[in-house]
Amino acid sequence: MNVLLSPQPPSFFSHQHDPNRRSPTRSMSFHNTAPTARKRKADDDGDEMSVSPMSSPAVQLRQLVPRPSKKPRSNEIAGRPLSLLRLLETLDATQLRVVLQTICERQPEIGEEVVKSAPRPTVECALHVLGEYQAKLRSAFPYGDSSSDYTYYRVKQPLMALLDALSDFTPQFLPPTETSANVSLQYLDGATKIIHSLPEWESQSYRHHKENAYDEISAAWALAINEASKKGAGFLLHSGGWDQTLAKHNQQSGGRLQAAIATMSAQVGWVGGGPGTSGQPPAANPNSILHQLINGNYSSPVRVGPW
Repeated sequence: MNVLLSPQPPSFFSHQHDPNRRSPTRSMSFHNTAPTARKRKADDDGDEMSVSPMSSPAVQLRQLVPRPSKKPRSNEIAGRPLSLLRLLETLDATQLRVVLQTICERQPEIGEEVVKSAPRPTVECALHVLGEYQAKLRSAFPYGDSSSDYTYYRVKQPLMALLDALSDFTPQFLPPTETSANVSLQYLDGATKIIHSLPEWESQSYRHHKENAYDEISAAWALAINEASKKGAGFLLHSGGWDQTLAKHNQQSGGRLQAAIATMSAQVGWVGGGPGTSGQPPAANPNSILHQLINGNYSSPVRVGPW
């Protein structure tokens, strides 16, 4: 009964207030191992972080390299001249010729290089250019009836331009510059047709332009015929029908191509029937050897007896 009424507290609470009482071994072991486990867990977390993709050196290197900044787009626009390619695309043939001619006049060495590098003009190209000059001459004629003086001065400039072009193109197609006799004759045929179309003026002071043109083209025909007669004994002149072509041109010109007709007769006289047939095409002369060959009735005399 005294024990139950003792005012002392139970003994199992007294160790909490006893400073000399040591804790049980289990309690000490618990308190000593807990921090170690927590530290090991932190180390484990650090190891996991060390092998994570974010801690990779490649990722760190990419993060250190600065990205190029985007160039800000500007809405501002300023005028500038066209490039050479775009500028040339806007020029037509006439404008290109003017530009090239201006450059060649300023720098003659460039002009010489162009002459050496450019291909030679063909007969078709030359006659096409002459045809353009001829069209300008026709368009310059006034409408209706006009005096001869007014008409002449109205068309004088395109007329002179056409005549100058004829004088420049004709030597290009003559020997020795042109080695093909057939090409020379083809050009002369087309150029003579253009001369036929030139106006016939009543006044003698205006007619000299066409007269001079006929004289020049007749001399050109004679030169081409002489060159053609050296090749194949002049067979090209007959096989191509150039003798007949020249005879028609002479007739259309009013006999103003007599110099060319005389050369044709002199160079191919062995085909003709005699001196009195110079105005007649040799192929049309029934007494010519060429006419007999074409009709199959030519027979040369055969000598019989001792030589």
